[in-house]
Amino acid sequence: MTTIPRARLRGVAALSVAATSCSLLSAVGATPAAAATSCTSPVFKRQFFANTSFSGTPKKTDCDSLIDQNWGTGAPASGLPKDNFGVRWSLTRDFGSGGPFTFTAAARDGIRVYVDGVRKVDIWKNVSTTQKKTVNVTVPKGTHSLRIDFVNWTGSADVKFAYAPRTTATVDKVKPLTPTGVKAVLDNATANAKVTWSANKEMDLAGYRVYRRLKDSSTFTLVKTTTATSYAGLPPEAGKTYYYEVRAYDKAGNVSTGSTDQPVTTIAVAAPAGLTAQGTDAAIVLAWKPVAGAVRYNLKRDDQHGHVLVRSVTATAFTDTTVKRSEKWTYQVAAVDGAGRASAYSPAVAAYRPVAAPQDIVATPGISSATFTWTTDHAVDGAVYDFHVYRSETLPVDTSSAPIRCSTTWKTLGDGRLQYTCTDTSPSGGRTYHYVIKAYDNSGRESVPSATVEVTTLARDVTPPAPVTGLTAEATEYGIELHWNADTEPDLKRYVVYRGELIDGEDERVCYGTSSEYLDADTTSYTDERLPDGEERCYFIDVEDTSGNSSFRMTHSAEVAVVTELDLTPSVETPAGSPLTLTAVRGDTVGSVDLSWKSVTGATGYLVQRWNPAAGAYEQLTAEPVTGTSYTDPAATAGTTHFYRVTAVYAEGPESVPAEAWVVLAPAE
Repeated sequence: MTTIPRARLRGVAALSVAATSCSLLSAVGATPAAAATSCTSPVFKRQFFANTSFSGTPKKTDCDSLIDQNWGTGAPASGLPKDNFGVRWSLTRDFGSGGPFTFTAAARDGIRVYVDGVRKVDIWKNVSTTQKKTVNVTVPKGTHSLRIDFVNWTGSADVKFAYAPRTTATVDKVKPLTPTGVKAVLDNATANAKVTWSANKEMDLAGYRVYRRLKDSSTFTLVKTTTATSYAGLPPEAGKTYYYEVRAYDKAGNVSTGSTDQPVTTIAVAAPAGLTAQGTDAAIVLAWKPVAGAVRYNLKRDDQHGHVLVRSVTATAFTDTTVKRSEKWTYQVAAVDGAGRASAYSPAVAAYRPVAAPQDIVATPGISSATFTWTTDHAVDGAVYDFHVYRSETLPVDTSSAPIRCSTTWKTLGDGRLQYTCTDTSPSGGRTYHYVIKAYDNSGRESVPSATVEVTTLARDVTPPAPVTGLTAEATEYGIELHWNADTEPDLKRYVVYRGELIDGEDERVCYGTSSEYLDADTTSYTDERLPDGEERCYFIDVEDTSGNSSFRMTHSAEVAVVTELDLTPSVETPAGSPLTLTAVRGDTVGSVDLSWKSVTGATGYLVQRWNPAAGAYEQLTAEPVTGTSYTDPAATAGTTHFYRVTAVYAEGPESVPAEAWVVLAPAE
């Protein structure tokens, strides 16, 4: 028998097993074709074959990011034999600038490594222990394919492969590729120069260096070292052009050439132009033209008291609702770039928020007139100086014409507000008019118009009221009491009391009187407090309506009441020639009378007397003379007239001639 070499014998055995395995797989049934597997570089595409020749359709395809497997004596995947199988890893990747690499491989059994189809590692034999190998490979720049084939003939199976750049400065002399896709723009939001670029493909890349130079200068300044693919930084000066370039550097310290310079022109913001300020009823509205490079604006406000307020706004307009009315407000605006650098302030503009228009106007129609009332609060409505009233018979009311004459009066209310009243006496009666009122300050700046008020004036009344009836006159100890019937006409305004004397004519007696009192419309009585000295008196009452019509003045006729006064004059006559002048007035309490006189030279006191009509004599009110020049009689009866005398008492004993006075005390209410 011929002896067969052992290696050959093993190979025959391996082939025999593979054939048997294929026969068994065929017996189970054909595996359906799997969908194409796509793996993103640098992840490997991994294919499992049920043979060691990598022939036929792979039994399984998946993705593998790390070649480091130990399958032992088992099958590497379901449906594969535990011996005589093959696994292939493959990828295509960009190696950038290329350079020196180290390939490390270990396998049990065989492993082969290919770059662009060229074998770089070859360990291809059936072994019982893991075989290892390390090789140095120079990979050209650009994109290359990498393939790793592994086979297991018999026994345990394990495989490991890795590749990495050599990064020592003595070995790696290859510069990284120049960065591509470099772009530089000005970011207005921050005023930064923003530089971006595409990532380099070198596996040994350490980072990037960003350089800047001023236009027309050849000197570059390193501004940033980074591992990112972008840079943002503030150029040194606004209003200049700077050029930026990017250089890549690797772990061995090799630096690429610079990218194409990319210019960035910074913006020096200018002071905003066209600032306007317009006072409206609700606010002061500001607007200005936009400024290139500005991300916001600083608005400065000065009031007439020297206060300053700065606001930051992003728009080119601002509505200031916080200002008080009728005060001068001055504004300036400055532009601010993304770095916070501000321009100079614009020229100042001034505006006023006008005073408030009258609110809650109450209109009362009159005879060929209209009366208006409204209130203002100067703390809120501004420093109102006066008002303009505009009138029209059509709408809208034209406020560009001259206002009508309507003089205003005012009074202060309890809450501090002012109530204004004005009456327009120029319209015709019985017609409808429309009014608006504008307030204005002491510079003549008007408010917006008030709400329109409609008034229909009353037609003038020329009919006099009916004369007063039922007039009676009664003589009392305190004067004459008058009573009359109430006038029931709806436009009654007031009564007028006439007091007079009777004059005998040829055919009749006539009461010649003068008006003495004006009484409210709800009054039907009057007391004429006068000295009851027995004279004959006559009275009549006139009545007036709201249109100014008078019963007596228009008809010259009235009901007259004639009465003779009671005569309470003391029967004891007071002689003339007294050095005193006596005054008698009602006291502060009911039934009291205050008497006063001037002092008399040489007098040591004064005697006060009151007339007693029942006794027909003056009676002394004090036991001793009064030393002062006044006296209060607390016991004077109300509802009558009292007469008093005062005499001066001298040291020698005799009294002076008395002075007299009288006072009427009406009944207590």
